[in-house]
Amino acid sequence: MDLAGDGLMRILVVNAGSVSLKLALLDGEHLLANQHVEIASVEEGERSLSEALADLDNPDAVGHRVVHGGGVFTDAVRIDVEVRDRLGDFVALAPLHQPSALAGIDLVSQVLPGVPAVACFDTAFHATMPPAASTYAIPAEWRDKHGLRRYGFHGLSHAYASRRAAAMVGSPIEELRIVVCHLGAGASLCAIRAGESIDTTMGFTPLEGLVMASRPGNVDPGLLVWLLRNTGIGIDDLDEALEHRSGLMGLAGTPDMRVVIERAQAGEDAALVALEVYLHRLRAGIASMAASLGGLDVLVFTGGVGENAPVIRAGAATGLGFLGVEVDAERNADADGDSEIGAPTASVRCLVIGAREDLEIVREVRRVLQPSGSQEPTRS
Repeated sequence: MDLAGDGLMRILVVNAGSVSLKLALLDGEHLLANQHVEIASVEEGERSLSEALADLDNPDAVGHRVVHGGGVFTDAVRIDVEVRDRLGDFVALAPLHQPSALAGIDLVSQVLPGVPAVACFDTAFHATMPPAASTYAIPAEWRDKHGLRRYGFHGLSHAYASRRAAAMVGSPIEELRIVVCHLGAGASLCAIRAGESIDTTMGFTPLEGLVMASRPGNVDPGLLVWLLRNTGIGIDDLDEALEHRSGLMGLAGTPDMRVVIERAQAGEDAALVALEVYLHRLRAGIASMAASLGGLDVLVFTGGVGENAPVIRAGAATGLGFLGVEVDAERNADADGDSEIGAPTASVRCLVIGAREDLEIVREVRRVLQPSGSQEPTRS
């Protein structure tokens, strides 16, 4: 297949879950079709995927979202046998996500054996972080032997949102200091200077950083050691609780921010505390990212919570006036789609941007397969 021309490719974007594949077929920036394929078994998955692809029309290329590239893959890469095998080495780094991505790669390659495929990594965008931001202050032999460092995640979302933000404010991204708040079930912040990640809140795993739906964010490691030593809680129990029973779930009994906000507005004590803890961590994180940048030009909210919770956006801005952040109440309440919500007099531009990892994957696939050439997808 000739992929060297300047015509737009039809790219199948694959986001693999534990028992499903989310498929989206795009031609440049335009979504042509999408499908959700349930996978009960390999055989069932092949049949369901074949049926879905019949409706989607055969793509020219495939882009797979892969959570972890370890310290090896710091950019998108065309998948071959060697790459596929190497990706398996990172299962221990992302045991909840990497096996699903690998299963998706295997299944799609079986159904579309002649179609070139590209792995696009959530960790790759953060490969530009300097040692000051990526290094843990732990024994050197641990870091060197086991590759222990801060990797960061949500890179596809952060990369897209930062470029979209530059387009919205009408300035070259090379001149901007941007903090992107990706707030969803998982949540992270990213400090972006001149289009490159220089700091982020997630670390070696997606547990570090902000309070999330069911993950705690930052916890004193001594607390965890104490639990293991003194309570009878085992490693597996601890792991399960940190992944599924912490965060908003641990604070308010629900992982759903919409429910937390409703209960807080009704005066429920646990929900009020959950909201206060969430916003306290979020404000502190934004200020920390701005400090990494040496200032702030643009603040972006994206992800399910970032896009749909005006209360969170307003609460995050409260107390950040010293950075030049001020949200306009009417703009914030009325935001629909990509919108500017900052006060007209504020020195920091404040934006809501729809999360479009699919467009970032399309961009990376085209860059890998058409290195000489064509225009990347943009949005006006």
